[in-house]
Amino acid sequence: MIDRRRALAGMAATFAVPLFAPIARAAGLAGKTTRPVISDGPPSVQVFTPAQHELMTALSERVMPTTDTPGAIAAGVPEYIEKLLADWAWPDERKPIIAGLDLLDAKSLEDNKVPGAKATPEQQDALLTAAMNGEIPNGASFFEKFRQLVLTGYFTSEIGMTQEREYLPVPGEYHGDYLYSNVNKVFSA
Repeated sequence: MIDRRRALAGMAATFAVPLFAPIARAAGLAGKTTRPVISDGPPSVQVFTPAQHELMTALSERVMPTTDTPGAIAAGVPEYIEKLLADWAWPDERKPIIAGLDLLDAKSLEDNKVPGAKATPEQQDALLTAAMNGEIPNGASFFEKFRQLVLTGYFTSEIGMTQEREYLPVPGEYHGDYLYSNVNKVFSA
């Protein structure tokens, strides 16, 4: 099966915007900087407070919700985000994500009278939409970085590669007359 680093490098080509630096660094696309040795264990530093972690988890599920396939939480996206930010991001690169979560939480308290993690899914969608549309200071920048983290975490996970996409480790024979209407999922190999 394809490893996460190769999947990240492949996904980098699909983004139409500059890749968030920790993702590019983890994919080996950030130049000739020496990459640290990353363990499979927990993050090397604590990135989020418990409240920020709870909000990040809830918002990641809103970006990639559970439908007929598992969502971000089931795919381990929150753990991926925390590990990536702890072990691949410089402290200054974490700041936009942490500040964005704090701003969204404050906006939720102001608008909904509850912390962002306790807001309804519709209220969380409204928070993300406000950030995306720049209605929150630095919201558009936060949203783009956060969305990239969620999408790369999801589509490089086992769930993203095998359930959201159609995984064929060794594709079958070539059929030049295969009807596009028969294609249900994007293939990953």
